[in-house]
Amino acid sequence: MTLAVWAPLLLPLLAAPLARRLAEQLAPRAAALVLAATAAALGAATLASLGLLAVTGLLHLPYGAALAHLSPAHWHPGRLSDPEWAPTAVLAATALLAVGALAARAARHQYADLRRARAATGDAPAGLRALVRRPGPAAPALTVLTDDRADAYALPGRPPRIVATTGMLAALTGPERAALLAHERAHLSGRHHLLLAATEYAAACHPALRPLRPALGYHLERWADERAAAEVGDRALTARAIGRAALAAARAPAPAPARSPRLAATAGPVPRRVRALLAAPAHPHHALRAFAALALAGCLTATTCATAEAGHDFHRAVETAQGDPTG
Repeated sequence: MTLAVWAPLLLPLLAAPLARRLAEQLAPRAAALVLAATAAALGAATLASLGLLAVTGLLHLPYGAALAHLSPAHWHPGRLSDPEWAPTAVLAATALLAVGALAARAARHQYADLRRARAATGDAPAGLRALVRRPGPAAPALTVLTDDRADAYALPGRPPRIVATTGMLAALTGPERAALLAHERAHLSGRHHLLLAATEYAAACHPALRPLRPALGYHLERWADERAAAEVGDRALTARAIGRAALAAARAPAPAPARSPRLAATAGPVPRRVRALLAAPAHPHHALRAFAALALAGCLTATTCATAEAGHDFHRAVETAQGDPTG
């Protein structure tokens, strides 16, 4: 178990850059799914390895061994001697506590921001109630808030909502508003907030996974851009709507946490997104895409196999130590 348990902690250093490189060669939807799946798989494997290291160290203690009914003479989970397991287990337990604290903080901030956003939609003035559409079978509700600042975002929940300020609606023409709302609907129908949340919590498990979060955010915006362009049937109109919305929002930016569950069309590198909409579809580098895909698949397979092997070795060592010492 000694070697296998370390592989899931080291392979993310290679797998995360490979995932980002592969995402650049894929369509936005496929890129977002690859990034989210990679982050979730590597984050889960990291937690499993840290848990095995921490529990193994705990079972080296007399109280832990007695609680699990282990025979000290038969408890050999790895090649390290008993004294060497102590600092490793302490570091693993400390890392698990840090992961839990980071995940709890992210969840608290997201929940607080979601509550504030929900409260804002519930406090819409009575004069604007007529502008609030009820959710139909294919479209979420649109809530319009009286605010001179330009802002628009998709708000997940029950029911899902698209929130736009009067300042944002006034800054766009009718067709541009349609493109903007189509973008936000794409965020909700694609459940992009779940992909962001999975990547956010995975990033709390391993520092190497943190760059995947902004990369995923960009590809989710590109995914929504392409869906909006397909819905309105005009890529130039969609690009113009995104650009004008971003300029309007930049004049008086509305406060929003950096890890907000809200998804806005003005997020991410807007000039790059606009160029992607206006340019002809790029032809991927097939050799680079194939190499990155194979290398990433190899890393994920090795991580999965190492985690399973470490867990199997741990289980076998526990069963052996629980056997009859005289048998």
